[in-house]
Amino acid sequence: MQEQVDERGQEQDRERRGLLRIGLAEVYNPSMVPTLNPGDQLVVQYGAAVRPGDVVVLRHPFRQDLLIVKRAVERREGGWWVMGDNPLVENDSREFGTVPEEFVVARAWVRLRRPPGAGQRSVGALLSWLASALRPVRAVPAAASASRLSRRLRAR
Repeated sequence: MQEQVDERGQEQDRERRGLLRIGLAEVYNPSMVPTLNPGDQLVVQYGAAVRPGDVVVLRHPFRQDLLIVKRAVERREGGWWVMGDNPLVENDSREFGTVPEEFVVARAWVRLRRPPGAGQRSVGALLSWLASALRPVRAVPAAASASRLSRRLRAR
């Protein structure tokens, strides 16, 4: 019995140091195109501090069992204003408002592109995929994100 308690204590120590707080998330819809495409995977850090411009995984405010990927635009009273990078998809704070801080699950670090389909197995295609498969997910400065947003809204 003591051995089980010690193992759990060691696991909690590793969690506190961040060793068990890394995971993978898969992108399923086009709300983050062109930054992320359906089928891309994200290396994420659970519980990481979020800054404006970061890509985050969060619980949908109306369906907490659904995880979504959005960009944290700015912190507002009551939580985060989040938006997708795709101007044609509005499943974000424009639809559901500010997302409570506790709904933010993880921050994305790196995007992993899915490998090419079975029909694209030439050396050139594989090298091209390899060169672009692993990319850091960069934060967009809040000012740039806000100015891009305002241009999108004026264009509608």
